[in-house]
Amino acid sequence: MHKIGFGYDIHPLVPGRKLVLGGLEIPFPRGLSGHSDGDALIHAVADALLGAMGEGDIGRLFPDTDPRTEGVSSLLLLAGVMARLKSAGWRVVNVDAVVVAEEPKISPHVPAMKNILCPVLGVKETGLGIKGKTNEGFGAVGESRAIACWAVALIER
Repeated sequence: MHKIGFGYDIHPLVPGRKLVLGGLEIPFPRGLSGHSDGDALIHAVADALLGAMGEGDIGRLFPDTDPRTEGVSSLLLLAGVMARLKSAGWRVVNVDAVVVAEEPKISPHVPAMKNILCPVLGVKETGLGIKGKTNEGFGAVGESRAIACWAVALIER
């Protein structure tokens, strides 16, 4: 049996925070606001996996009112999602994601992100797609005030 899930996340860029995407700290003068480290890419991937399992989103599992997850690495949240997935008898076939940001440029960081995420997801490098796009100057993302991410995941039993 195969199931598909879709995930989305957006966070504003703010001064005084590290920019973390795909578990990778990227040198940049602003970072993503959030209860955890604000890693919108991992949040979108986690939501896609949870959606495929029919289990809602990461906000339900890890609410922003929980002090235990304040400032935590989103890799730990993704590991929690993966534990649920595996315990339910599922495995990840592949994940495809898009990071929409005017700056910084995403493509130079994709190999390092894949090196971090593939082991957590239990897929080979070919099982994870990450693409960087811009919003061509439109909206909060286009004005470099936010970064948005979309992800789709295929799981199987």
